[in-house]
Amino acid sequence: MRLQGVTKAFGGVPAVDAIDLTIAAGSFYGIVGPNGAGKTTTLSMIAGLLRPDSGTISVAGVDLKAQPRRAKRQMGILPDRLRTFDRLTGRQLLHYYGVLRGLRASVVESRIADLARAFDLTDALGRTVSDYSAGMTKKLMLAGAMIHSPRVLVLDEPFESVDPVSSAVILDILTAYVEHGGTVVLSSHGMELVERVCSGLAVIVAGHVLAEGTVDEVRGERTLEERFIELAGGISDVEGLEWLHTFSD
Repeated sequence: MRLQGVTKAFGGVPAVDAIDLTIAAGSFYGIVGPNGAGKTTTLSMIAGLLRPDSGTISVAGVDLKAQPRRAKRQMGILPDRLRTFDRLTGRQLLHYYGVLRGLRASVVESRIADLARAFDLTDALGRTVSDYSAGMTKKLMLAGAMIHSPRVLVLDEPFESVDPVSSAVILDILTAYVEHGGTVVLSSHGMELVERVCSGLAVIVAGHVLAEGTVDEVRGERTLEERFIELAGGISDVEGLEWLHTFSD
């Protein structure tokens, strides 16, 4: 995946400002930054959900603007704010995702069974999605993103609201996916997780890439969290809150 000079503004205010990124096939790549830094906007443009004001994005050698349908077929998407048809059952929703991607019904049903088993959702497939917990919904949506066997997974906060056991299951599935040649591009606030699993990352602050490369190159002699805090502008000033320590009666 390659981004060249990608820019996006809202109301004249730049959210992403002329960023360049190259993400190798078969990599586990993290995009990190403080809230409002432009991470979700960047991932939304990669996924084809937003159109850049300028610049180019290519996925597996396919220009996203020139051949959007072909480029999008290469990708599976997990958006930041989960919007789904929650009155469907889990099985119905996965079936919808599969046929939407052009898979035969028999193939869809086979893959639903495999994905449900892998994500520990088999017993929940007959329930409506509105009854799922946040973590279960995220696992279901990730299964839907993978059902057509894409080359690239674009995941916005895939571990948010997910319990540790489910996080470990998701991580195992994604790790095996990358080991077999798939590419994962994710955003996360979990620096320890990014440091542990990602082969490369970019730190985005105020719409600019301030650091990019392997995890070792970005963090230097520090932990990734320390380096991230430095790039993000340090810790905010807490002076003036002395009144908070007096306590009300």
